[in-house]
Amino acid sequence: MQPKDIVAQFIADIQAQHFDEARTRLVTEGFEYVGPNMRFLCPDDMLSYQFGMAAIQKDLIVRQLSADGEHVFAILDYQTHFEPIGDVRLAVWFRVRDEKIQTVETFYNAAIVENMLGGHLPPQP
Repeated sequence: MQPKDIVAQFIADIQAQHFDEARTRLVTEGFEYVGPNMRFLCPDDMLSYQFGMAAIQKDLIVRQLSADGEHVFAILDYQTHFEPIGDVRLAVWFRVRDEKIQTVETFYNAAIVENMLGGHLPPQP
């Protein structure tokens, strides 16, 4: 399976809130997620955070998905039911190795998430 296809399926799994399926697309060792206000070195920790956000997720729309070798780039609209947040535009850079997602780097307006969480962010490793 091509890196772009792996990432497309991962995004579809998150959109459908199939977190167990999404987990199968991530490496077990050497994983890293970096966002503007949090970092996870364990894929289960990142997915636990995603699971916690599932209650406010209305939709996850892929605006653009492109690949350059093992690098896959996505532009997403994260639509929520939570009025203080509204919709969040995300730029996500995935790196895929051996048909698994190894790293995820997300870019978005971090102030929106911090305001929603009342200034309480998940602990950093």
